[in-house]
Amino acid sequence: MLFLPLTLVLVLLLGFLLVALFVLVELRVLAYAYRKIGVRPRYIFGLLLLTLLGSQIKVPLYSVRVERVVAPQAVWMFGRPYEVPESRQPGATVVAVNVGGALIPTLLSLYLLVRARMVWQMLLGTAVVGVIMNQLAQVIPGVGIVVPMLVPPLVAATIALLLAIRRAPPVAYVSGSMGTLIGADLVNLGRVAEMGAPIVSIGGAGTFDGVFLTGIIAGLLA
Repeated sequence: MLFLPLTLVLVLLLGFLLVALFVLVELRVLAYAYRKIGVRPRYIFGLLLLTLLGSQIKVPLYSVRVERVVAPQAVWMFGRPYEVPESRQPGATVVAVNVGGALIPTLLSLYLLVRARMVWQMLLGTAVVGVIMNQLAQVIPGVGIVVPMLVPPLVAATIALLLAIRRAPPVAYVSGSMGTLIGADLVNLGRVAEMGAPIVSIGGAGTFDGVFLTGIIAGLLA
């Protein structure tokens, strides 16, 4: 009993060190992946920070009148829960763009498109991923569009290796991120009324994981 406070402090300190080590390893892996994609080292930390923080920011674009909006709840799909948020506008679905899941990946893809000079490979890869994601995308009432989070990066990495084996990472990133956003989200915007979601976010929870993992797996596998 006399040593309990000291033991508790040591356990907490060990837990903190393990978490710090895990974070450092994760950051090094992410930095390595983004360097292979083609992002300059001095921009990597800022890009990661903006992506993660931006994933919580949704910029409203317009609203669509709907007959019914699903009440707040947790919906399970592809082995993970998706939270149905509270309605912002009664009887309407707000269509927004997610900063971290759509805006930043789009800007980075445009940068890589110009810098890498592999236009046809990136466009072809985007088209192939877009078709596949469109077939796999599921409309979940109250949530919006959801895709299996590991499929976009793995498909994009495979296609990139076939199209540009020596310079695959940037092709994989552009193909995976843009193919997912176009094939899963943009093509299905016409189905907003049947989703019954309080808010439908382009690049939001249903596709953010796939887009974000594309950046990591594209660099590590391709």
